[in-house]
Parts: sequence; structure tokens; C-alpha cells
Amino acid sequence: MSFNLTSPNFEHEREIPSRHTSDGVDVSPALEWSDPPKGTKGFALIVDDPDAPDPRAPKRTWVHWVLYDLPADARALPEGASRDSFPIGTVEGENDWKQIGWRGPSPPVGRHRYFFKLHALDTSLEDLGGGASKHDLENAMMGHILGTATLMGTYRKKG
Repeated sequence: MSFNLTSPNFEHEREIPSRHTSDGVDVSPALEWSDPPKGTKGFALIVDDPDAPDPRAPKRTWVHWVLYDLPADARALPEGASRDSFPIGTVEGENDWKQIGWRGPSPPVGRHRYFFKLHALDTSLEDLGGGASKHDLENAMMGHILGTATLMGTYRKKG
């Protein structure tokens, strides 16, 4: 069996509903995962867009959401997940708006790809503290990733 990440809100490589974007109410999609690698002690989630600002000439990867220290027995996040609905122990990091929490797709030009990457880790990242950036999280995870499950959705701004 392979480590798998899915969403009941959209299929892999399909469009993310506008409900989860700046064109809608901008709530995070629900996520579900199964079959993490043996020895998993926790999870970290990074959601980013490698097509910013323009998919024809990308200049940077834009970070939409950073979560870590999701417990090993967690298997889902509800739609609109927030501190009140996270599995106990989950910590939020900082996105590229310099905010804590989910900020959905809002591409200025073209159809962008959004990668939801869930990393199974062999350790806790409690020493990282709260509000870590993607860069800080990736450094802390180095040498501790047992497996990664990826879900990719696309979005083009309406109007």
C-alpha cells in the first residue's frame, strides 16, 4: 500500500472549487490520508504554488499553508480547518502573506498548480515552535521524512 492524500472537495490534477479560493469564502479544502509509512511519528503539510506570478514565466513558489506536528494517528483535516478543529498538537506556520493559517488560490494570471504535500516524519518537530516558515520547516524535516503524499489541484481566477 502507498501513502495517499486525497480531498473530497476536488480530484488530483483537477480544479479546486472557488469556495476554497479568494473568489469564494476562502476556506481550506478537506483532506484525508491513508497508509502512512511504518514508524510515522507525525505529519507536516505544505501547500504551495510553483507558478507564481505567471505560469508562463514563474519567478517563485508561493506558500499558502504550513502545518506541522499533526499527530501520527491523524488521518484527516476538515473543510475550513482551523486551530479549533485541528488534531491536538498541530501547529500552524507562516504563509507568504506573513500570516498564520490558510490562504487559498488567488492567481494574478493564468491557471496555477497548487501542491498539497503531506510529509510523514519519524520525529516530532515540537522544538520548532509556532509560526515557522516553509523554509524553517523544510530544514527541520531534513533527514526525518519517511514518505510524502501529494495532491495537486489547479485554479484560474474568475472574471
